[in-house]
Amino acid sequence: MLIRLEKKNHTIICRTLLLMLSIFAVSSQLLYAAKNGHAHKDLKPGFGPGDNYAHQMSVNLADYPKVSDISKRAFDLPVPLTRHAGNVDINLEAKEVVSEIARGISYHYWTFNNTVPGPMLRVKKGDTVKLSLHNAPENSHSHSIDLHAVTGPGGGAGVTEAKPGETKVLVFKAKHSGLYVYHCASGNASTHIANGMYGLILVEPKRGLIKVDKEFYIMQGELYTHGGMGDTGFQSFAAEKMIDERPEYIVFNGRTGALTKQGALEVDVGDKVRLFIGNAGVAKISSFHLIGEIFDRVYSEATTSDPQSNVQTTLVPAGGASMIEFTVDYPGNYVLVDHALTRIDRGAWGVLKVTGRKDKNLFR
Repeated sequence: MLIRLEKKNHTIICRTLLLMLSIFAVSSQLLYAAKNGHAHKDLKPGFGPGDNYAHQMSVNLADYPKVSDISKRAFDLPVPLTRHAGNVDINLEAKEVVSEIARGISYHYWTFNNTVPGPMLRVKKGDTVKLSLHNAPENSHSHSIDLHAVTGPGGGAGVTEAKPGETKVLVFKAKHSGLYVYHCASGNASTHIANGMYGLILVEPKRGLIKVDKEFYIMQGELYTHGGMGDTGFQSFAAEKMIDERPEYIVFNGRTGALTKQGALEVDVGDKVRLFIGNAGVAKISSFHLIGEIFDRVYSEATTSDPQSNVQTTLVPAGGASMIEFTVDYPGNYVLVDHALTRIDRGAWGVLKVTGRKDKNLFR
């Protein structure tokens, strides 16, 4: 009906709606501030409930444990499942820590189990999953978990909302096979995700997946810091940059360089390789590419059926995932990138190291 209104009336309605939204946003922040003992003199409309500001106000580094390396190793993931569906127990801890984005650049990360991404979860279609989420008592915020593999309100976020020191339990049926993102969904959810609270859950089909030789776990994420890219010292979270979708860093597995040197993916010529790729967002689409390889099969949009063949670059949306399979034929170092290539300078790259015999008929 709005499209039939006269232009003048349409303008009045739009302005009224915008004003109401702005009032609601500011009121929400004031309510949050009053509830938590914070006072904000410079609240801006459009930011959502004030978790952003609460996090920005002050971070006493002495209050949080230090983690020497925040990154989740790409090869640190559960092995393929050979069992039938049954009952599964999963325990996660929401933990706020201090670690480095890069050498000499520290950050107040929010994590599941002290790493970014959190642990990869692996269950079977038909499993009944009991997930316990503990929020460490020294944390500054409430935390929860929304699993995109869950059928139910909020993906479980409401029933797992835990204050510091609390433990909440979610029980769900793994109804749909596929590869899915999970993340904290406490308000403001985008803040919790941007600070590192995300991971992947694989629901294997009952028949299992095609057998491969090596599997790896990779997630792209964004970091929004007050300082500019490369500024050293402690960098606090910048809510304004997140709202404007201007990340200082775009990284694989939590920090710059996580998938290089000791964190590189190592395989042999002839290996069949599977990559579990996720994109936490919160803003950017990933154009995932492996320089010098072609993906034999790509299971896009979290599916475990009907793969695409011979794919050069695949899109992974914010809050989405993809499975990629290929066989390596020639030795050398291959570079993993988001093919929006300016993001390499912001940290989105890694290395696949391939060892073995050279085939001169293939490449010389």
